[in-house]
Amino acid sequence: MNMQEYIDEAEQSLLHTYNRYQIVIEKGKGVYLYDTDGIKYLDFVSGIAVFALGYGNKEYNDALKAQIDKVIHTSNYYYNMPAIRAAKKLKEVSGMDRVFFTNSGAEAVEGAIARSDLLIMTGGLGPTTDDLTKETTAAAAGKKLVLHEESLRRIQSYFNEKHVSENQEKQAWLPEGCTVLQNDNGTAPGCAFQAENGCTIIMLPGPPSELAPMLDNYAVPYLKKSQEYTIVSHNVHIYGRGEAPVAQMMDDLMDSKNPTLAPYANEGECYLRVTAKARSHEEADQMCGPLIDEIKKRLGNFVYSVDIDSLEELVVKELAAAGKTLATAESCTGGLLSKRITDVSGSSGVFHMGVVTYANEAKEALLGVPHETLERYGAVSEQTARAMAQGIVKRSGSDLGVGITGIAGPDGGTAEKPVGLIYIALSDGRETWVIKRSPIGRTKSRDWHRHCAASQALDMVRRYLAGMPVIEP
Repeated sequence: MNMQEYIDEAEQSLLHTYNRYQIVIEKGKGVYLYDTDGIKYLDFVSGIAVFALGYGNKEYNDALKAQIDKVIHTSNYYYNMPAIRAAKKLKEVSGMDRVFFTNSGAEAVEGAIARSDLLIMTGGLGPTTDDLTKETTAAAAGKKLVLHEESLRRIQSYFNEKHVSENQEKQAWLPEGCTVLQNDNGTAPGCAFQAENGCTIIMLPGPPSELAPMLDNYAVPYLKKSQEYTIVSHNVHIYGRGEAPVAQMMDDLMDSKNPTLAPYANEGECYLRVTAKARSHEEADQMCGPLIDEIKKRLGNFVYSVDIDSLEELVVKELAAAGKTLATAESCTGGLLSKRITDVSGSSGVFHMGVVTYANEAKEALLGVPHETLERYGAVSEQTARAMAQGIVKRSGSDLGVGITGIAGPDGGTAEKPVGLIYIALSDGRETWVIKRSPIGRTKSRDWHRHCAASQALDMVRRYLAGMPVIEP
């Protein structure tokens, strides 16, 4: 086979993985793909696919790896990410050591029930003729379907009709004796029940807007009630250090069995999940404490929160606590920083204004950036970012101002100022700090550069409010 043939085969393999292989989530390790013989085939770590064994052919593996970024976004694995996230979350609650994620069908479901203590089914609960999850699963579990009157009334109320079609009514037929999981965002209820062999089965709707709330509000509490042990997890969020160096710093802690420690990558940042299992919530929570303290000790100022999921959420909270206000002046980020801040409830009390000044004339007119600065140093420069931050403080009257200017790409870069070069400035009206972000490694997307620049700005504000060095020495 020539290289193109290897590439074509690699692409087809990825496009059909969901039907040909089992996705397996292993506790404390990651998400893997196994073939029918149980051989590890692909390794999905934090949502990024990396080749593992392949066919044992180096050329094939190289071709496969080269196609990952392109194909992963069109593969069935990608489209089933909401279900995989649900499985990972339920794994944490249930304490299972291994979770299989496989394609549906009578044979697959029967096998899953036979080998599993917990089976999670997502999708196929709707009104169409190909929505067969309940029928298939109930039959495999030895249960018959019965009409759940309360669910039928909810469906009728949803459509504002006393009588609904047989297809819509189909959604209210559920396994006999099941616990019904109410759907607050759609028509198809979920359910939980036990098969004849004791396997617990949970069925959830497929659409993420329905799956996520049902998972949090009903499925997780259901599992917690049935567990002899309580599972407690805390996420330690980190900015300024990547997943690989963080994992290396924590290498000796990864062997801990209870609590466990697992690293995860996020967009431009990462986090460590600490999970403990005990007979009470309080005991499990206390078990997490020493490990979280050790993580903080090792990473210092790079830890920005425990269980606050985003920099913007933390910054809004800390601005409010400090009684301070913020304004932003953005160029290459195009208002993304302002959007992320105003996505947080309560931001109106701390966020004064945001301006997008793409053109040099706008930088001069709205922010007072000196014409000489733009002529001498250019729009993408430390001097311009500094003037933007200082200018927005003066114009808005806010306590803090951020200025961002750079080249997000994919066009517009030069040898002197390449794509990915971004300057982020923070000013409190007395002192101004500027960070230069330079492109490293392989070419990143426009969205990635913009997101990371906004995150950098939020981290600078976070550090200022916490009394830390705004720029890490």
